[in-house]
Amino acid sequence: MRNYSPWRWFLHNLPAATSALPAVLDGPPPEGEGASGGHEVPDAAELRSRIRAVRRAFTRSLGPLPDRVPLRFEVLDSADCGSYRRDHVVYDTETWMSVPAYLLVPHGRERSGRPGPAVLAQHGHGPGKDEVVGLAGGDEGGPPNLYAHELAERGYVVLAPDLRTFGERADWNPPNIYSCDHAYMYSALLGHQLLALDLWDLARGLDVLCAHPLVDARRVGMVGLSQGGTCTLFLSAWDRRVRAAVVSGYVNRWQICAAVGWNMCGSQVLTGMGRTFDHVDLGALIAPRPLLVESGTGDDIFPVDAARAAMEQLSRVYAALGCADRLEHDVFEGGHAWHGERAYPFLERWLGPGVTG
Repeated sequence: MRNYSPWRWFLHNLPAATSALPAVLDGPPPEGEGASGGHEVPDAAELRSRIRAVRRAFTRSLGPLPDRVPLRFEVLDSADCGSYRRDHVVYDTETWMSVPAYLLVPHGRERSGRPGPAVLAQHGHGPGKDEVVGLAGGDEGGPPNLYAHELAERGYVVLAPDLRTFGERADWNPPNIYSCDHAYMYSALLGHQLLALDLWDLARGLDVLCAHPLVDARRVGMVGLSQGGTCTLFLSAWDRRVRAAVVSGYVNRWQICAAVGWNMCGSQVLTGMGRTFDHVDLGALIAPRPLLVESGTGDDIFPVDAARAAMEQLSRVYAALGCADRLEHDVFEGGHAWHGERAYPFLERWLGPGVTG
């Protein structure tokens, strides 16, 4: 049977590409011999060996990364937001790339003068960092997801940056050009991947937080919804400085979420990742650090049944590593949105409370 459709070509090849995943459970890992099959969890020693192999494969998948440059951190202006100060800041991540962000500093933290917990709060698709601090509405006119603002009100120092192509980092495009895919294309021309560049920028955001005099670098977490959830899962898997993570509206299985039409974009993919690791594998790279996943029962693009299946597999990984109490799944009645009901107590448990008042 002949086919002319690239989308149908993708759907036909997707199951075969992902049939050996997740690597940490099915085996063989990306490097090594032998397979256990049947989604069985191997013993702890074998599991750690597979996780190390997945980590090497994941790191390779990022491709070339920029050279480090001095951050040259600068505060552009400030606003009093009641319980905290919102600084509009900028810092450099490459010779030809700077990141605008909001740094939210609770007044209680400043009065105490003591280092405490901090959170990197990553926006999803939409207006960028303005949404998560409450300066803009949500994507497509929906209600905003205010987790950066809510975290600051709970006493956390919060950094909320713009990803490439969003907010202050958005280039003008004609209406028929999707900015994520366009940026992916010209990044690829230079041998880079847009998601890897975003992760590089976010790791430099961790540099900013960890260097702040009011931040305890051992108590830094990360949260994000949708594309922000993508970044939270990937960065937490890559950078161990993320001590606790909340991934909202993302954790799933490639076979399911990638088969939803128009779901994936150039800012959320790495070349060949569907053949290399799945969401469960990235979660395994986070273990034994605490991870909470939020899934809405009405989320049409990251279906809840696939999220439940992935989390059940990941729970067996966490249990085998002796850290079952550090993994939580908040399934709530709602759609593709931030929930927060269990996220804030979770962060307080693992990072400690913020300083308010």
